[in-house]
Amino acid sequence: MSELKRLHKDAIPAALEKAERYRLLNEPGEAESICLDILHVDPENQQAIIMLLLALTDRFEKGYGVSDSQTKELSARLNSDYDRAYYSGIVAERRAKAKLGQGTPDCRFQAYDLFREAMGWFEKAEAIRPPGHDDALLRWNTCTRIIERNNLVAREPEERIEFPLE
Repeated sequence: MSELKRLHKDAIPAALEKAERYRLLNEPGEAESICLDILHVDPENQQAIIMLLLALTDRFEKGYGVSDSQTKELSARLNSDYDRAYYSGIVAERRAKAKLGQGTPDCRFQAYDLFREAMGWFEKAEAIRPPGHDDALLRWNTCTRIIERNNLVAREPEERIEFPLE
């Protein structure tokens, strides 16, 4: 494999704009590649970490395999507690939407669980949000509406089957 070319630090702002543009064009693979180039030069660049996390979640509904460990590792690299909670909620919400889109009964239960997980993260983010940042509250409301609109419910707890001792 050829050695990757190194992005110059001065090019990072323009590269971030390109990554966002690719996300808006529904080209998450290109956005991901750009973010990886940025993070190679500036591993703590918070905008690039967030953009990469969002690009990965853009792939959920396309059926690409994105591991939980990959998204958790990126979330852990975020500097603020608010961002870690908020973007963990975004990941769970987008996984839930992808599950809901699969349409099977089991996926509907999984979607419900993921929406509830997202709502928990959004509640954590809401509690520590900076003044004027109600994004977590808006996302929580969206999850609630999707659950209600789709009549999603929790899976019934499985009944234990007692076997007589012989």
